[in-house]
Amino acid sequence: MITVQEICRVLEAWAPPVLQEEYDNSRLLTGNRKQEVTGILVTLDVTEAVIEEAIARKCNLVISHHPVIFGGLKKLTGDNYVERTVLLAIKNDIALFAIHTNLDNVRGGVNQAIAAKLQLQETRVLRPIKGLLKKLVTFAPEAHAAEVRFALFAAGAGDIGAYDHCSFNTAGEGTFRAGESASPFVGIKGEDHLEAEVRIEVIFEQWKEAAILNSMREAHPYEEVAYDIYPLDNALQETGAGLVGELAEPMDVNSFLQYLKDQMQTPVIRYAGSTHRSIKKVAVCGGAGGFLLSDAIKAAADCFVTADLKYHQFFDAEDVIILADMGHFESEQFTSDLIIGFLNQKFANFAPSFPIVKGMDTNPVKYF
Repeated sequence: MITVQEICRVLEAWAPPVLQEEYDNSRLLTGNRKQEVTGILVTLDVTEAVIEEAIARKCNLVISHHPVIFGGLKKLTGDNYVERTVLLAIKNDIALFAIHTNLDNVRGGVNQAIAAKLQLQETRVLRPIKGLLKKLVTFAPEAHAAEVRFALFAAGAGDIGAYDHCSFNTAGEGTFRAGESASPFVGIKGEDHLEAEVRIEVIFEQWKEAAILNSMREAHPYEEVAYDIYPLDNALQETGAGLVGELAEPMDVNSFLQYLKDQMQTPVIRYAGSTHRSIKKVAVCGGAGGFLLSDAIKAAADCFVTADLKYHQFFDAEDVIILADMGHFESEQFTSDLIIGFLNQKFANFAPSFPIVKGMDTNPVKYF
């Protein structure tokens, strides 16, 4: 039996909620965490029609990219589509889970899906997030340092880019005196003790802190474990907004815009900038990404592909970059496939017991 909570746990390990923007409202929005999952419907948006589809397909968990409860609810009277959608979900015991800007910011998320469609190579995060890294310093007796170190690695500490098991170790001496109520691993109660120890330093993402400390305590021989945690200003290079990468071969602007339309299955591209240039390096951001234009220019991108650009933002492209707006839905339409692929991989052994299916097209924008 797989519960709603287990699905939530796996999704939040993939895209930790701490990565969502302050204005966002990801995570479980309605539903019983202990409820057994009978089916999962994955969609970009949640509407009444989506809930009715979930009922018809016997899915009691709807996973969406956009949270249906975004600005908060002060009442549930059915006066608008949000209230009616939430009421219909609750009435039919359907849990609603949103995985929004945290999936935008995680490497391998929404922007990677766009980059994959455009076959961009050597991608990197356009605006890495600061303030998410910490450093743990602890001290272990020499004979147990390796065991403590590997316990930290197993819990997720010591990852730097494409490297893992990263640490810095310094030999030294620790002193302590055990009190009468203590049960010292080494030393004698009431007497000063000098122990050869190793100072172990590792960095970690802040959402892993609880697991890392638990793992450290379980592996450490001391009754009282000494450690320090320092916040770091370093940017987390693998996490953040947007991506930038390169096409296999340069294209002229018109050829690239047609390629963009074909690959992203969008009927209209709004763009600005001089067409007398070559496109090789491309920056992308799913959804409303206008805030990253300066980052795309700084990264020397030839084109910045995003959505929801305002009229005056097109002037900011000037002659230094091609600015292309492909539409909000179009930029995120492959997110459902991304989530389904991830869940099928994680729950491969349980797939026959509950279906994981893609929901209807929820794009409210029509083109004439």
